[in-house]
Amino acid sequence: MKLLLDTHVLLWWDQDELPARVVRRIQGAEQVYVSAATAWEIGIKRTLGKLKGKGRVADVLADYGFLELPITIAHAERVESLPQIHRDPFDRILVAQALEESLVLVSDDERIREYGAPVIWG
Repeated sequence: MKLLLDTHVLLWWDQDELPARVVRRIQGAEQVYVSAATAWEIGIKRTLGKLKGKGRVADVLADYGFLELPITIAHAERVESLPQIHRDPFDRILVAQALEESLVLVSDDERIREYGAPVIWG
């Protein structure tokens, strides 16, 4: 299974705060991706003082062997076709990426499931 981590999942992973069943799913995955949108979201939240920490997302990816997922035109255009369930642009691009790349999104956000993208939590 190929996974795409939601931003909170990456943060919790790096802080050892994920439920054990989620950790096992991530560890057992064929490939684990982290979107460029996640680095963007973390950077914005740090700038606004909503998130602490100074580590680079690129370093976290390297430490754990996760793969970077760039944002493409196809991803951005897919956002337009999504229903207005979430107003959060970062969640919307992650859903679009999961759909376009046939990835399973790892998230505890129940509203994301409403998009019809494959989502796991545990």
